[in-house]
Amino acid sequence: MTGRIVKGISGFYYVFVAGSGIYECKAKGAFRKQGLKPLVGDQVEIDVLDEAEHLGNVVRILPRKNALIRPAVANVDQALVIFATDSPKPNLNLLDRFLVMMAYQDVPVQICFNKEDLGSRADKQVLKETYELAGYPVHFTQAITGEGREEIRTLLQGKTTTVAGPSGVGKSSLINGLQDHTLMETGAISQKIGRGKHTTRHSELIPIGGDSFIMDTPGFSSMYVPEIEAGGLWECFPEFVPHEPECRFQGCAHIGEPDCGIKEAVARKQIAQSRYDNYKLLYEELVQARKY
Repeated sequence: MTGRIVKGISGFYYVFVAGSGIYECKAKGAFRKQGLKPLVGDQVEIDVLDEAEHLGNVVRILPRKNALIRPAVANVDQALVIFATDSPKPNLNLLDRFLVMMAYQDVPVQICFNKEDLGSRADKQVLKETYELAGYPVHFTQAITGEGREEIRTLLQGKTTTVAGPSGVGKSSLINGLQDHTLMETGAISQKIGRGKHTTRHSELIPIGGDSFIMDTPGFSSMYVPEIEAGGLWECFPEFVPHEPECRFQGCAHIGEPDCGIKEAVARKQIAQSRYDNYKLLYEELVQARKY
């Protein structure tokens, strides 16, 4: 029997099988020997142990389209990162860290600023210009009133999208408004684990219509990028790439060197100052991490 993992908690994997519902499964020990771990989003084969109780074992992980490092999910088409326009004010360093991780993993990103009504026109314009200049689509929403919801639904259509954002930005409210409760009985999971459906301490796959799914992931308050080499960090800032050939020296770090195409692009306001400042902070972190 084939299904898709919609949630994984403490060694239990909840597998949705079309027409049959959700099975609570354990993974066979062979996965550990092979260094494999089932991920939310995986298509898997299961052996049913108890049909009445919907219990089974995951016996095979089907080939993956991709597998992300952070968040640890599989078979995604894009990411939607949600921050508040205000209350709390957006932490652009944290946002840029997430964008770097997605760029490193070659995952397209849509940026959503929720609580649109709380931000000033000037602040929203700065956010829009900063990230559209970097090549990212920017959307503004108000989850409580539903403003912008259909725009978000359209861009998620036909795709599996991993959704992430820090606590307090209205992520769960936005997801609740998008969700189609008729497609999957996720309530069975909540009864088994004794948690509310949107207590996002773990990643969860949620249907939002037809073949469209979102992967709700835990809120993040920090994000480190240890897998990336300092010398390659600039490639994870898309707006840097066109200007790198203008650098005078090969292997330019784009910080202290003269005749640096990226620094000159910042001076010409072709790259936002905040993005460049966060690049320098991340670069120094990666350099220091390599010393220990």
